[in-house]
Amino acid sequence: MRVLYLINHAGKAGTEKYVYNLVKRFNGKETECFFAFNEAGQLSEQLDELGIPCFQFEMRKPFDFRAAKKLAEICKANDIDIIHSQYPRENYISVLSKRYYKKPKAIYTCHLTLKTGFPWFVTNKIMTPRDDKIIAVCNNAKELLVSNGVNPKKIDVIFNGIPYDESPNPPSTLREELGIPEDAFVISILARYHMSKGLDFLVEAISELDKMMKRKYVLLIAGEGEHFDEIKELIHEKGLEDKILQLGFRSDTENILCASDAYVNSSKCYEALSFAILEALSKRLPVVVTNAGGNPDIVNEKTNCGFITDYGDTHAFAEALYKLSEDKELSRTLGENGKKATKDIFNLEKVLLETLDEYKSVLGGKND
Repeated sequence: MRVLYLINHAGKAGTEKYVYNLVKRFNGKETECFFAFNEAGQLSEQLDELGIPCFQFEMRKPFDFRAAKKLAEICKANDIDIIHSQYPRENYISVLSKRYYKKPKAIYTCHLTLKTGFPWFVTNKIMTPRDDKIIAVCNNAKELLVSNGVNPKKIDVIFNGIPYDESPNPPSTLREELGIPEDAFVISILARYHMSKGLDFLVEAISELDKMMKRKYVLLIAGEGEHFDEIKELIHEKGLEDKILQLGFRSDTENILCASDAYVNSSKCYEALSFAILEALSKRLPVVVTNAGGNPDIVNEKTNCGFITDYGDTHAFAEALYKLSEDKELSRTLGENGKKATKDIFNLEKVLLETLDEYKSVLGGKND
């Protein structure tokens, strides 16, 4: 089967990782892959290196008929069976392209947990019945799709996944690099400085934790974004400059996680199913997360891999971290449970095969 992946911005976030994993796993085996995008970035460079045919054209808005016609031309020229789009804009363009070339089936993966307004409800009612299948990466995404006017019978939930590896964590050089004592309790987060990530809430929670802690501790924030200076000022106001280290952008995320004792996710909204949390679980880290988006699909009674608290409850968030800092056996147990979840539930191979089954189902079992 010939599958064309469609995304507006071919950058380096979780959605791009999702596309890359599908292409790398199935191209030349189960599928022949193609890629179309608007704005170039890391993903377009990666797929070009893999030898994937890449097509760049402008996608200005959801109802961009010029883009839809261009997409149809690409699909016709390359005999595409499936267009797999990643965001609402691209999905609408994919559906519109059927006006010009009817053959491809349309699959849309929803990576967002976003409640939209009435105009989107109306257009979803018109456009999404023309999708052959919609994949939601978490249960909250499905719930919001339904509330946004999408037929629930169209939607299947397939969680994100990461590669499972039995090997022990590699040694980390980060504590030595940053001068962090070996006996210090290290908390980490990998996040953009965006309002949705709740980093202001996290600083407030650490301020609460500071009143409880008996051990030396430090929070490491790895990331960049428009609110970097704002969070820096809040850290200064709270007198936590020696307790919260802003690392900026780091490419050595494994090094950070392997230096950590716990991982946090403080998201306020727009969180789907976080790859960063899954990566932390793969390193046997217990986690403390807010109940935003897909986080309850990861941290719950079944997985028993950490604590989940209400966004805004700084005391509960701090108390959970304090428990982990004081109870090594609890941390070990939760960490092992998290590792098991990456094998049984969030296993990349399992996720990829489930997605391949979606392709086969919309083609009626066709696989050539």
